[in-house]
Amino acid sequence: MAQNSTDFKAVILAGGSGERFWPLSTPERPKQFLNVFGGESLIRQAVSRLKGLVAPENLFIVTSRNLVTATRRELPEISKANIVGEPMRRDTGAAIALSTGLCADGVMGVFSSDQLVGDVRRFQSVVRQAIALANAEPKIVTLGIMPSCPSTAFGYVDPKSGRFVEKPDVENAKTYVKKGYLWNAGMFIGRVETFREAFAANAPDLLPLCAGVSLRTCQLRRVYEPLPKISFDFAVMEALSRSGGVAVVPGDFGWDDVGGYGAFERYYPHDEAGNVADGDCALVESSGNICVSKGPKIRVLGVSDMIVVATKDAVLVVPKSRAGELKKIKA
Repeated sequence: MAQNSTDFKAVILAGGSGERFWPLSTPERPKQFLNVFGGESLIRQAVSRLKGLVAPENLFIVTSRNLVTATRRELPEISKANIVGEPMRRDTGAAIALSTGLCADGVMGVFSSDQLVGDVRRFQSVVRQAIALANAEPKIVTLGIMPSCPSTAFGYVDPKSGRFVEKPDVENAKTYVKKGYLWNAGMFIGRVETFREAFAANAPDLLPLCAGVSLRTCQLRRVYEPLPKISFDFAVMEALSRSGGVAVVPGDFGWDDVGGYGAFERYYPHDEAGNVADGDCALVESSGNICVSKGPKIRVLGVSDMIVVATKDAVLVVPKSRAGELKKIKA
């Protein structure tokens, strides 16, 4: 296996709130800390699959200020100085601009803390291809995932032209899948100066973060307060793709966004009635349910197509068809 590239730096974005996994996920302990898929927390898995690609001193975590302590506890092997907390949420635009400032030079990769990868060896091979391409051309490389359905939850990218589009409606999603577009997995690789030039041309309000800023809380807050809340996809990638500044490396490595409770149906066994259970759950004369207990007993009778989740602090009951609306709940 190839050794670490001294020129490659990686940033894992870990500031999400994980609202679609409430009450398993809370603002104090969001989705990336969940240990329900793959035997380790999602953020631990994100770090593990980068081993051999990046030297430990070149790995950074960008999270929320209130999650720095929890992140350091989860990842004690990473230097405290490399775990940086944003003072307020400004979406991925600001987070990636800050990442550019942290990495300073060389080739930089941006990855997510709350996804699954089934084939780590293949994932690393695809990332190495992207690193080589980023070194050869002044483009931001995105990893494209073969769609399993016309999802409206992801941005899409044309692997031939590099045309990048944000999350579409259903009809456009169907069109993109027919045309052979790939899902944008939210993983970007490019030379630091390429990222900076892209911000300068398309999102100049975020450019101060690219130059490197003081990480002292009060000073970083002053920089963040006037910044727009905007995703990197919308702020940079859509416009950059129209000017030919995006390249695509297709990847088939078992990627999963693990976006909500539906993921339990993909990773846990089903009983004869199609129920999925984790923990002390009993489902009687019931079918198609997702039942998760982290402590209390759950007993279900005569219920179908529901999600029932219990922790020591809260209970959730919601139809599977409305699982995407959990943000309405004020936890």
